[in-house]
Amino acid sequence: METNVISLQETIKNLLKNKKYATLRDILTTMNPVDIAAIFEEIQNEKMPVLYRLLPKDTAADAFVEMDEETQEFLIHSLSDTELKEVLDDMFLDDVVDMIEEMPANVVKRILRQSTPEDRKQINMLLKFPEDSAGSIMTTELVILRPDMTAEEAIKRIRRTGVDKETIYTCYVADNLSKLRGIITIKDLLLAEDDTKVCDMMDTNVISVTTLTDQEEVAEIIKKYDFLALPVVDQENRLVGIVTIDDAVDVMQEEATEDIQKMAAITPNTDTPYLKIGIFDTWKSRIPWLLLLMISATFTGMIISSFESALASSVVLTAFIPMLMDTGGNTGSQSSVTIIRALSLNEIQFKDILKVIWKEIRVACLCGVALSAVAFLKIMLVDRLLLGNVAVTVPVAIIVCLTLAITVVVAKIIGCCLPMFANKLGFDPAVMASPFITTIVDAVSLAVYFMIATNILGL
Repeated sequence: METNVISLQETIKNLLKNKKYATLRDILTTMNPVDIAAIFEEIQNEKMPVLYRLLPKDTAADAFVEMDEETQEFLIHSLSDTELKEVLDDMFLDDVVDMIEEMPANVVKRILRQSTPEDRKQINMLLKFPEDSAGSIMTTELVILRPDMTAEEAIKRIRRTGVDKETIYTCYVADNLSKLRGIITIKDLLLAEDDTKVCDMMDTNVISVTTLTDQEEVAEIIKKYDFLALPVVDQENRLVGIVTIDDAVDVMQEEATEDIQKMAAITPNTDTPYLKIGIFDTWKSRIPWLLLLMISATFTGMIISSFESALASSVVLTAFIPMLMDTGGNTGSQSSVTIIRALSLNEIQFKDILKVIWKEIRVACLCGVALSAVAFLKIMLVDRLLLGNVAVTVPVAIIVCLTLAITVVVAKIIGCCLPMFANKLGFDPAVMASPFITTIVDAVSLAVYFMIATNILGL
């Protein structure tokens, strides 16, 4: 598929270079808007406006929505006011708002100048909602029916107004005060008798969200109930818009990307593709966390320094420090990632913390026994017999294995508890992922290691 896309891009570039516009138009009319947008993102030169003008009107608007911000801005500067107005007229308002949020001020002013007064009013309303809220991602272009309409009247209304709506498969019923009363599908209307009232067919058990509901919660509701769209109401239950499934998918992708970046100790940046983020911006997103983790690792150094005399008496203990720290960090990371995922899917809540701890302790005991047994055999067979290190004695092996078992248990407990406490306090649990867990467990494992060693070996 990728090879075919590259070949098509080269073909279009050659046709554009040779001014074969009729052939280009024939090719573009058969393509999906997403694929057209990908080709435009690769071209990005003075020929791009020429290519864009070859697109049919509806396809041009759909492809424009799928383009990245840089390509959109390039085209906006290249299009005339009339052409820009045609594009905006064919775009849904939520897509226009998304574009405006990423554009510089001079481009935003030009976009608003080409919008109708009614569209400008709607755009300004959507822009006022808090970022990451349902209001900021909803569209106001939906089909609204009245309870006293008949099925025949409702279908006529859909035919008359549906062409400009983002979806017509689910219609919303509201009274004269715009208060949401129910929902009805196009299937119900088509199968009903012409004189059947909408109020007699609609589902009054409506699941809705408010304009201030977090967008991640909105996406979870759409996913849970398999909705194509979810109604959005204000504080007085007046219908103001809907969030469609394509916007929910975008939210899920953004949230997943953000969580992954936080888990890797990187300041989230979900709006810009990796190759288009500048080196300085990438550095800024990573260096604060690296500095914080580096400073927090000071505790590990302090523990080693406090047991310096013990290490001097039994230097062989130093050889096993990396294994203990790595195993502890990996063990804690396994638990934290599992719990973070369960929290994001609402599989567990803070009230389940005791159940979670009890489960992780039992898993840790099994893991600790298995790891300790293998470590004991490795230490005695490899380190002592094969490598001939006479300093590796049975007491040393026991110290390492005992520390390993305790570290695994402690790491599992820390790994499952920290994300749950963070979530309870209102923080993103993804922050309590691998880097922080590893730093904490490293310090704990060293403290346990040296305390056991000093007691058994009498250092």
